[in-house]
Amino acid sequence: MAKAKARSSETKRNIPKMMKTICNEMLTDLEDATRPVLEATKCSLDNAFYSPKVGYLTPGDKKVRSELNVSSVQKMSRVVYLMEILLRNLDTGAVNTKRELYYISKGMVKHSPELKPLDFDEQSESDSIVDFISDMLEIYREELNVFANDRGGQTYSQQLIVEETLNDGSKATIDLSTLGTSPFQPKNRPQNLRLKTKGKVDFCLVVESEGTANTLVANGFTRRNKCILLGAQGVPSNGVRGWVKTIQDQLKLPIYFFGDLDAYTLQNIYRTLRAGSAASLIRNKDFSAPDVRFLGVLPEDVDKFDLHSYEVKTKDAGEMRALKKAADVLKNDPFFQDKKNKKLAQVLKWLIKEKRRCEQQAFFMVDPKDPIMPEKIILEKIKKGSWI
Repeated sequence: MAKAKARSSETKRNIPKMMKTICNEMLTDLEDATRPVLEATKCSLDNAFYSPKVGYLTPGDKKVRSELNVSSVQKMSRVVYLMEILLRNLDTGAVNTKRELYYISKGMVKHSPELKPLDFDEQSESDSIVDFISDMLEIYREELNVFANDRGGQTYSQQLIVEETLNDGSKATIDLSTLGTSPFQPKNRPQNLRLKTKGKVDFCLVVESEGTANTLVANGFTRRNKCILLGAQGVPSNGVRGWVKTIQDQLKLPIYFFGDLDAYTLQNIYRTLRAGSAASLIRNKDFSAPDVRFLGVLPEDVDKFDLHSYEVKTKDAGEMRALKKAADVLKNDPFFQDKKNKKLAQVLKWLIKEKRRCEQQAFFMVDPKDPIMPEKIILEKIKKGSWI
């Protein structure tokens, strides 16, 4: 049976060997009149486990199994087809996005009509094969030279210095204090970055809204505070997750997440940043930051600062889906079920019961004449431990 071996520290150099071994085993099975089988780690919530000692979601033993038959022959053929394209990229050092791989595969079909049965009608079809290959080999897409578009993570600091090792082995040094109003944009391979600081840094603040992060910087937040500030831009991309993980591991700073009080933020944005996602079970180790604390907005902040909050209307399909999912994750998500995260689960229960939401920008209403009032509140919350 064709089956990939688990990843190791030498996986990168063994990827071509692993792919060729799988293809050879499939061929041997066919020659022996045996149906080839491909297995991949099942990356879904029903195969996810959470331990506070580890700090992120990890995979169980469940597998996605594809055995050669009439319904699976196209999928298995496409796996081999895309592995050939990926192997060529690994050999030449070429890098592509999933979108580009979709068009490369269509270009192959255009120039070789015999490949027509393997053609993809939609990008989602080729994306799923790339994900299956990654899960089958238990490797990251980045190890296949497949990178997502850089999104989010714009970072500001007067103390942070980043040293990047480039593909040719040379190094580039970026002193964030010299960038003026321009942010540092982390890439999807933050493991190539080495961080050091100029003097003491007190904390790192991850802001859900990149616009609000930029406003805080423009109003002098990073000049008055020895800190690192970055904008997550919604659900954190792999680059943002890996970047925050790098800050956590290399600098050992307190890290706080400043975001909205709503179900979507808590279960989709914050949980993904802190513990990873079910879809990324094999990569959460390097793309999650378990030490990140939820700074707010918290339910008690709404009353304490008399913040404007919105009623979640039953006619709003998106909001109701978020609350329905909140009820579901309380029952099925191992992260929110763990007793160490009891307070986070209580916030979700509050949201479900009260059917209200409050945005992080509401702190700007506390004293409309004081542009740095949100900064004062953030610092007060950090000092008093008003976070989860």
